[in-house]
Amino acid sequence: MTTPVGIDGPDFVALQVRDVEAAAAFCEKHLGLRRTPASPPGAVVFDTKPIPFAVREPLPGTDMDAGRAGLGVALWFGTPDAQALHDRLVADGVEVVSALADSPFGPVFSFAGPEGYVLTVHGA
Repeated sequence: MTTPVGIDGPDFVALQVRDVEAAAAFCEKHLGLRRTPASPPGAVVFDTKPIPFAVREPLPGTDMDAGRAGLGVALWFGTPDAQALHDRLVADGVEVVSALADSPFGPVFSFAGPEGYVLTVHGA
């Protein structure tokens, strides 16, 4: 009997956006992400661990006007200091979607990221 081939889990995450440079600038300015030395055409890949993260042009057939960006997907990022990041985003005028609160994963909050994607951050 052969074992079915499966997957190991996520190993790359990308947000499809209309304006790659504006989305990349948001990630750099507000989230402190750094670009990798090389990215494929139409994308900016960031040096994130353990999973690479990128913003990219929409794939063919993607209707960016079909509804809220990322609807139904929960994308979480870790940070060593959720309170400090929360305070910096608020000071920068970034919309906080859910207030900072305690959770089993540490302090957690959600904010409106590039092009309306709701992103969640949790602290250690």
